[in-house]
Amino acid sequence: MESKGSWTVADAVDYNGLPADKSKTGGWITAALILGIEVVERLSTMGIAVNLVTYLMETMHLPSSNSANIVTDFMGTSFLLCLLGGFLADSFLGRFKTIAIFSTIQALGTGALAVATKLPQLRPPTCHHGEACTPATAFQMTFLYIALYLIALGTGGLKSSISGFGSDQFDDKDPKEKAQMAFFFNRFFFIISMGTLMAVTVLVYIQDEVGRSWAYGICTVSMAIAIAVFLSGTKSYRYKKSQGSPVVQIFQIIAASIRKRKTELPQSIVYLYEDTPEGLRIEHTDQFRMLDKAAVVTEGDFEQTLDGIAIPNPWKLSSVTKVEEVKMMVRLLPIWATTIIFWTTYAQMITFSVEQASTMRRNVGNFQIPAGSLTVFFVAAILITLAFYDRVIMPFWKKWKGKPGFSSLQRMAIGLVLSTVGMAAAAIVEQKRLLVAKSSTQKILPISVFQLVPQFFLVGSGEAFIYTGQLDFFITQSPKGMKTMSTGLFLTTLSLGFFVSSFLVSIVKKVTATSVNGGWLADNINHGRLDLFYWLLAILSGINFVVYVICALWFKPTKGKDSEEMEKGKGFSVEDC
Repeated sequence: MESKGSWTVADAVDYNGLPADKSKTGGWITAALILGIEVVERLSTMGIAVNLVTYLMETMHLPSSNSANIVTDFMGTSFLLCLLGGFLADSFLGRFKTIAIFSTIQALGTGALAVATKLPQLRPPTCHHGEACTPATAFQMTFLYIALYLIALGTGGLKSSISGFGSDQFDDKDPKEKAQMAFFFNRFFFIISMGTLMAVTVLVYIQDEVGRSWAYGICTVSMAIAIAVFLSGTKSYRYKKSQGSPVVQIFQIIAASIRKRKTELPQSIVYLYEDTPEGLRIEHTDQFRMLDKAAVVTEGDFEQTLDGIAIPNPWKLSSVTKVEEVKMMVRLLPIWATTIIFWTTYAQMITFSVEQASTMRRNVGNFQIPAGSLTVFFVAAILITLAFYDRVIMPFWKKWKGKPGFSSLQRMAIGLVLSTVGMAAAAIVEQKRLLVAKSSTQKILPISVFQLVPQFFLVGSGEAFIYTGQLDFFITQSPKGMKTMSTGLFLTTLSLGFFVSSFLVSIVKKVTATSVNGGWLADNINHGRLDLFYWLLAILSGINFVVYVICALWFKPTKGKDSEEMEKGKGFSVEDC
């Protein structure tokens, strides 16, 4: 007969705070209750993002570049707030409460957006083609901003906790449950993609043909239902205790190393402080030796407890393993920095590319495709690429190289190359569109919108590679206790990519604008040179790729006894190039 302990999860408790019983808590069915919120979050955020630029231009009467920047700032803030959500979940609230609170905030945001798009007082008067349009007032824009950034706050809190809380429902020490966890996560990205697909097709169509307030109202009601479903599993979930934010550990080691900056390092590492159990230690490395000074024992590093036991003050002394954990995070930074540019090119797919589509012929028979729905090719590219990689590339690569597919660094490299080619393709198509615009006075130009498909498909395929590569890299190459923070670090590449896009748009508009015309990014894209902006992004992406390869060649994964989860063969070698 199995012992009672085999029926409980060692590091999880149930709703009452007792050891979680496997027969009554957790499992993939319970984890599935969490997915509803993530699907609705994707439906809301992407449904807003891909079609917001047309609303800002056509209804709020804002200039093209300003509209693009509002969208990219909204998306950038959404991902940046993942750090806040992760910190609150790790340090104070726990993942369950974080999801419940921030999903409610997002529902309030979509509700406010439904009101903002419904009431005539919250938008400027309608104007027709050729008329001088009155732009939105400060009050109208303020209300819109409040709604958008409530949604951004909700998104940030949710993204940092949903996947983690889903993984909490499985015991990775139980082979059966570990297989169920794989089942759950294999479908996690697919389900998210389906939510995005619904957003860029059904929701965008409702926005354009029925009414935006109806679309955002549907999002609000859907989130309320998803929250109710999520809360229905409260007594069935497994809860893991918060172990505190790793940010504190990083600051402690930096503070200790700065305090001891004049201290000599010992000739042998055996004199450095180490109190981590042998089976969990990380081997010492010679990189970033300045941080090693945090592990040098000096006078005053220990404090006496009430029991008379001497313990180290973490702000003055850290173990070698903790120092190496911080080094591991530092080693991620060059790769982190060189993948930001991909998300800058991605930002163009939901801003300027949608603007391009709004000026082109979009009819299929008697049906007119909404401009925002062109991003369906983007989502289709992701799904097709993932299926092709899983069914064709991985078996071929395993047979040829003996490895189960490309390494994470290789996948990121492929994503960067595809995005560079995508921007070049976008520039070529824009040159054709501008030639047609010069000889036509029609609002909808006589040029097929399907000429934009290559840029959507190339960047979409690039996302399939770089997203999975980044997620794999930042999880497997980070310390076990810092994986939530590492995931947050990954998500900041998306955030900064959107902010870099806003910065570039502002700089290019300021540098190229003259008193005669609006420059590359004129208020009316038919009068600008968007193609030159795309070429600029293609060149910057090409330069960034070279820097990325150098950083990838420099990167060496840390090997230690606590890093059993790291996959073998993940390093980037000259052969990988």
